[in-house]
Amino acid sequence: MIEIEGLTKRFGPVTAVNDLSLRVAKGEVLGFLGPNGAGKSTTMKMITGFLAPSAGRARVCGHDVEMDAIAAQAAIGYLPEGAPAYGDMTARQFLLFIAEIRGFKGTVARARVQSVVGKTELEGVLDQSIATLSKGFKRRVGLAQAILHDPPVLIMDEPTDGLDPNQKHSVRTMIRAMAAEKAIIVSTHLLEEVEAICTRAVIIDRGQIVADGTPGELLSRSRYHNAVTIAVPEAQRDTVLTKIKALPAVASVEGAGHDGLFVVTAFARKSALLIEDVSALAVREKWDVRELRAEAGRLDEVFRSITTHDAARSRASAA
Repeated sequence: MIEIEGLTKRFGPVTAVNDLSLRVAKGEVLGFLGPNGAGKSTTMKMITGFLAPSAGRARVCGHDVEMDAIAAQAAIGYLPEGAPAYGDMTARQFLLFIAEIRGFKGTVARARVQSVVGKTELEGVLDQSIATLSKGFKRRVGLAQAILHDPPVLIMDEPTDGLDPNQKHSVRTMIRAMAAEKAIIVSTHLLEEVEAICTRAVIIDRGQIVADGTPGELLSRSRYHNAVTIAVPEAQRDTVLTKIKALPAVASVEGAGHDGLFVVTAFARKSALLIEDVSALAVREKWDVRELRAEAGRLDEVFRSITTHDAARSRASAA
C-alpha cells in the first residue's frame, strides 16, 4: 500500500534522505524511528506529497505521489508534526471544514465528524476555538482530521505527543483497532510506543535505513536479550557473583548495590536461555531472592547501538 523506491531529498549541500527504499503492506503498523535530524519527517512529507523528492519515487495504493497526487493524497490520512490547524476556528468548525474538503456533505459530513469526535474524545471542547486548546487537545483534533475520511493509509508524526497517559492508551488502542484494514506509519521518539502498537520497526540514521524488523527481532539484537536479573541481600554479594559467573551459559555479569540489596544482571552467551539455570542455582544455594526476572531486551539500547550519537554527528560535521 506504500512503496518507496530510491527516495532522496537534498537541501543544497545537505542530503536529508539518501536513496531510501521501503514497502508497507496492509495490516502493518510501522514504527519509524531515528535520532533528531535523521530524515523521518522529510520522508513522511515526501510520501504525502508535501515535499518533492530530489530523486526516487513514492506510491500510495498504486498511485504515484508526484504524477497522480490527488488520487494518492485521497488515500492518505496525515497527522503532521505540530498538527497545524486554523486557530480561529472551533474544533467542530475545523472538522466540518475538513469533511467538506474530503467531499462529504450535509448529514454525511456531520456523521463523519461525530464518529471521529467520539474516537478521539473531543466532545468537551468541540465549540472551543483551536487556539485556546491545550497541546494534547490540539493533537487530538489533528488526529481526528487524519482519520475522518477512513483512509486506507495513515501517516502520523508523533501521534501521542502532548497526551497524558490515559489519552496515550486510548489513541494506541484506536490505532491497534484500525490496523488490520490499513497500512500505518507512526514516527515516534517513544520507544515503548513501538512495543505497544507496532508490528514492525524501521530505524533510520542520516537518511538511510540502519535496521528493519519486528520489535521482537530488534530486541533480540540487544545485549540484554535473555539476560537475567536477580536481587539478593548485600551480604550474599560475593557468593552470588562467583556462582553465577561460573554458569557455562553466562558471558558476563554486572552488579550494583541498592538499598541494602545487591542486584546482579547476568548476560547470556549468544542465544542461551539463562533463567532456568539461574533460578535452579538460587534454589540449590538457598539464596534469599528478592527479585528474579528474565530480560526480553531493551529497545533503547538497540537504538543507541545502531544510530550515530549527536556528539559524534557534530564532530563529523565539524571535520
